[in-house]
Amino acid sequence: MTTDPAASAPAVNELVRLLKDSGAVRFGDFTLTSGAKSDVYIDVKRAWTDPERLDTLARALAGRLGTPDRLAGMELGAVPLVVAVALRTHRPFVVLRKVTRDHGTRQPFEGEIPTGSRVLLIEDTSTTGGSSVRSIEIIRAAGGTIDRALVVVDRESGAREALAAVGVRLEPLVTLSQLVGARR
Repeated sequence: MTTDPAASAPAVNELVRLLKDSGAVRFGDFTLTSGAKSDVYIDVKRAWTDPERLDTLARALAGRLGTPDRLAGMELGAVPLVVAVALRTHRPFVVLRKVTRDHGTRQPFEGEIPTGSRVLLIEDTSTTGGSSVRSIEIIRAAGGTIDRALVVVDRESGAREALAAVGVRLEPLVTLSQLVGARR
C-alpha cells in the first residue's frame, strides 16, 4: 500500500503531456455525449488502455484521494481508473451502471455501499455533469454519502456547477483550458 500517494503524484504538465501523447486529446469537429458541438474531443480511454499511462493517472487520482471508505465510478470510462486507484490504495469500490438491468438483482451498481459509507466518485471526463449527478443519485439512494468527485479532465462546461447544486465538489486533475493552452 502506498503510504503517501501525494508524494508521487504527477504534476499537471505531466498529465497534459500524457493525455496529448496518448491521442486522448483531438482537435476537429465533434458532437459530445451531451449533444453539444466542440472543436476538442477528450477520450481518456486512449490513455488508460496503456498500463503505464493508467498507472500515472491512478497515482494522480490517489494523490487527491482523501479518506473515503470506498470508490465509485460509472461504467465504462471510469472503471479502469477506479480499479487502478483501488489496487493502489486498497480501497473497496463499486461500479455504477448507466442503465439498471432488468434481470438478476436489478441493482444499479456492482459492489457494496454500506449505509453511511463515505464514497468518492471518480470520472474520466466531465462536461455538463449529467452522468456524475446520476452517479451521485445512485450512491445516495444506496445509503452512501458523497461530497467530492475527482475527474481526470473537466471540460469546464457546467459540471462543476451541476455538482455543486447537489452538494458535491468537482476536483479536476486537468481542465480543458490547460489542455488547449498546451496546444500552442
